[in-house]
Amino acid sequence: MYVVLTTRPGEFRTEITDGLLAVESYDYIFYGRKRANFTIAELTDDVRVKIVEDEPPQIVNRVPVKLFEKFDTVDDARAELKTLTTVGSMDIKLQRV
Repeated sequence: MYVVLTTRPGEFRTEITDGLLAVESYDYIFYGRKRANFTIAELTDDVRVKIVEDEPPQIVNRVPVKLFEKFDTVDDARAELKTLTTVGSMDIKLQRV
């Protein structure tokens, strides 16, 4: 199973922890500015996803993976990213990193 993890610079970051294996990452570019990063991760165990706020006091949340949408394949996760990041003719790009 796979999940899509999101990091928003200046707001929060999602960290890869035991039980998650990063497969590939994409920068979300909105009108020339990086607004987010998406990482497709394989679930290797039932885990809690670690989300850390960027601003002090840098609160850490551990969210059960059962609350995340899961995908059977990497291609299914990619298709979901494409759906989430396509809005008409707006200048939006997913750039693999």
